[in-house]
Formats: sequence, C-alpha cells, structure tokens
Amino acid sequence: MEVKIMSVYLDNQAAKPVDDRVISEMMMYFNDKFANPASLHCDGDIATDILEKSREKVANFVNAPNRSDILFTSGATESNNLGVIGAAMRQKKKGNHIIISEIEHISILNIAKYLERQGFRVSRVAVDRFGIIRLDKLEKLITDETILISISTASNEVGSLQPTAEISKLAQDKGILFHTDAVASESVLPIDVQKVPIDLITLSSNDIYGPRGVGALYMKKGVRVNPIIIGGGQERGFRSGSENIPGIVGFAKAAEIMKEEMPQESEKLKILRNKLIKNVLETIPKSYLNGHPEKRLPHNAHFRFDYIEGESLILTLKEHNIAAATGSACSSKTLEPSHSLIAMGLLHEEAHGSLLVSLGRTTREEDVDRLIEILPDQVKRLRKLSPLTPSDLLKKYEEVK
Repeated sequence: MEVKIMSVYLDNQAAKPVDDRVISEMMMYFNDKFANPASLHCDGDIATDILEKSREKVANFVNAPNRSDILFTSGATESNNLGVIGAAMRQKKKGNHIIISEIEHISILNIAKYLERQGFRVSRVAVDRFGIIRLDKLEKLITDETILISISTASNEVGSLQPTAEISKLAQDKGILFHTDAVASESVLPIDVQKVPIDLITLSSNDIYGPRGVGALYMKKGVRVNPIIIGGGQERGFRSGSENIPGIVGFAKAAEIMKEEMPQESEKLKILRNKLIKNVLETIPKSYLNGHPEKRLPHNAHFRFDYIEGESLILTLKEHNIAAATGSACSSKTLEPSHSLIAMGLLHEEAHGSLLVSLGRTTREEDVDRLIEILPDQVKRLRKLSPLTPSDLLKKYEEVK
C-alpha cells in the first residue's frame, strides 16, 4: 500500500527532522573516523578527542561550567531513568519520598510507579486549570523524607511553562535534589544552569534537530546518581556502553546551531502560533485553547473542540496531508483520555476532543495557513456526524452553507 507523504507537518513535538548541517557533520564518523574511544591506539585517541569536544558543545548549550557535567545516553527516556531512578537509589539512605507533578511525561509517570514498587513513596503535586503547579501545594508536600523533586520545564502536551526557577530555589532551600525534563522546551527556551541552578536535566538530541537515539543527562558537579546500566564503565562509570560517536557528534552540532539560532527561531514560531490560535478560536465555535494563554511554549497550540473526537479529527486532517497529534507522542495511539487534561479538570469527553499542533524549524507560514483553511470545515463535518452536537449549532452550520 502506498503511503501518502505528509505535505504539512505540524507534529514537531513528536519528532523533528534532522538538520542538513547536522547530517553533514556526522557523515565522516560512520566510516572514516569510526574508532572506539576506549581503544588505546591513535584512532582511539582521535575518537576520544571528538567525544570530549562534543561534550563541551552540549555543556555550552546549557551554560554548564564543566564539560564533565554532561553524561551521554541513548535518549530522553534513558536520561529520565538515570536522573530519577539513579538519584532515588543514591539518596535512599537519606529518605524515600519523591515528588512529581500530575502532568509529567509518561516516562516519568511510569518511573514513579516503578519506584513505588521498590518501596519509595511518590507524591503527585496538583496543577491548576492551565496545567501549572502551585508552589504552595508543592511546599506542603515536602517532608523530612523528601529526597527528589522531578517536574518538567514545560508540559509536552499543553505547552504550559512551569515555575522552574522558583522550584529550583525551593529545592535548594530545603536541600532536595531537583530534576527537570527539559525536552519539550529545549528547542525554544534557553537553559542556563548558572542562572537557574538545577541538579539534573534531561536533554534530547532529536528535539533540537539532531539524530534520534542520543540524549544527555546534565548532572551538576557534586551530584551523584547510581548507574542503571552496568558494563564497561563509560561516561565516568555512570552510563556504561560504547559511545555512539556519530550520534553524539550530531547532537553536539545541533546544540551549537540551536544556541545560535534559538532567539530568532522562537520569535518566528511564536508569531505563527499566535496567528493560528487567533484564527482557530475566531472561526470555530465551541473551540478552546488548552494550557496557559501566555505562559506557554512558543511553538505549541493545543486546542479542544466540543462534540468531536480528536482521533477522528487527526484522520480527517490526514486525508488532506496534514500531520498533527492529539497529545503526547509516546501514548497518543491509546484511546485513553490525556492524563494531563484530566489533571487540569477537564471531563473525559472534553479531553477526547483535543488537537495538538506543534511547529518547528521547517514550518512555513503557508503550512499554518493551510491548517487554518482546512480545520473549520473538518470540525464542522465531524460535528454533523456526531449525535452529541446540539441542534442549534447544527442549524447555524446549515445557515452558513
């Protein structure tokens, strides 16, 4: 069966294309400079040198003072495991209490469930109707046994920004480790660990237009975690396994480009996002924006439409070669409503009618215009088929034929 090529790609939160400049940088490390950094010969020395230069670039991306603060992994999920499970196991003698938010990425939620099975106690701080945690509620959850707080920099679904600087200060004042998953925000918001001190940060290569299968855990000097992969002792003993040099080189190049181009890129995406939000809310009745209207990622627009299913809307957009999503890419193929939207107080039927549009480096204004053109008619079409649509709304649709 021939698969249609998606001509309008608006699912950048799920996956991003690898930048051509990144691909060019990687090529020689597949079949020319391919040696293992663990080898003692000259080619091994060359591989070690490029590994450490790449580490320096990723450290610079988050303004880390030491390149050794960066541990390379296979991606964000592994970084979350190393940062949260590794820190929890290391701190176990000090306490057994961990705090996360109700709208964390599914990888953090499942890590929390795993730790509960290991005897840890996990508290989940509530969020408001915009998906933002309340600091007073977070502080009330802290006990003498609290050893770790893990709260994402921003929601990977609704795009709301968390008060990361305030959480960092609270954790520091209480002597508690703070981990944040920065994957949702790292392509659009700068990270500066010298301005906002954070103990552990999860990073992903693909989310800054680098190759998949590579990530990193920033670990502040003096912080320690227990390894979760045992082997040859690479990455200072914290993450064993031969380093993926081509992938790491690509990650480093992507970080270098992103550091330089983020300000202009984020502003462009914000303008396109605002245009999209304004048009959708003005042209489609009973449509809503999920998440905070202002404190949100500049490339994220998360809508909700009454009386339709988000999955059905995705399929109708697919017919028009438009790629979008209903929620988190790691769980969007399930039929369960978004845990984030339920935590924000939405009813199940409201949570089911969502559409996530995430813009990226390759998004053009004509892509946004195409969605603005197509979306109202597709929502109308689905509402006419829905038994839930009230008669007065159906009548309005008939009047504007």
